[in-house]
Amino acid sequence: MADIITVASLKKSYGNHVVLDNINIKIPQGSVVGLLGPNGCGKTTLLKILAGLIKDYEGTVKINNDPIGVETKEIVAFLPDASYLPGWMKPTDAIEYFADFYKDFDKAKALEMVNGFNLNPKQKIKTMSKGQQEKLCLILVLCRKAKLYILDEPLGGLDPSSRAAVLDMIMNNYAKDSSVLISTHLINDVERIFDRVLMIKGGQLLVNSHVNELKKHGKSVQEVFLEVFPYVW
Repeated sequence: MADIITVASLKKSYGNHVVLDNINIKIPQGSVVGLLGPNGCGKTTLLKILAGLIKDYEGTVKINNDPIGVETKEIVAFLPDASYLPGWMKPTDAIEYFADFYKDFDKAKALEMVNGFNLNPKQKIKTMSKGQQEKLCLILVLCRKAKLYILDEPLGGLDPSSRAAVLDMIMNNYAKDSSVLISTHLINDVERIFDRVLMIKGGQLLVNSHVNELKKHGKSVQEVFLEVFPYVW
């Protein structure tokens, strides 16, 4: 199977601070991949590079065998770690905006999912809770027929009872034969959906493994994470 993501000798610095140091990754198409690591390890920077939001880096980054650019942005659906929608918008406004902006956006599906998650389609976004805003942003992303979905902390603002439902929403609604890259701290909640895991520490990739390989040693993803990052707790 072809690789959806290819990263070779990637380095990114902010001044003298090296955020990503010689990162090499190949992810096959059709994978659900967890990107794990403590705050400040470079996860969000890597995701923004893949999404085409950061361009000043060293090394090679390709998606679907194309360098980052117009072609890759057309097939990548990116969910940042904070809501980017104007507060005056309502869900119906946001849906119309995405329908105008993305030719692969499924407007009917988005409206159906808004109702399915009990969001008021006429409520102003600024009056929604953080969890409601995150659900709306996730719906907008998942209603694109993208080849790669990049999700930065999609469960961060949700209460425990909502996380399972949102995970099911992710797994049941992303386009078939596509790939999902999820950055998260909530490993216990999410690891059941992973095919592969990447773990970054100090800007370096320490783990790049299929989940089945980790489980051969009788360990969960959470247990491996605690071995790699014992100081986090």
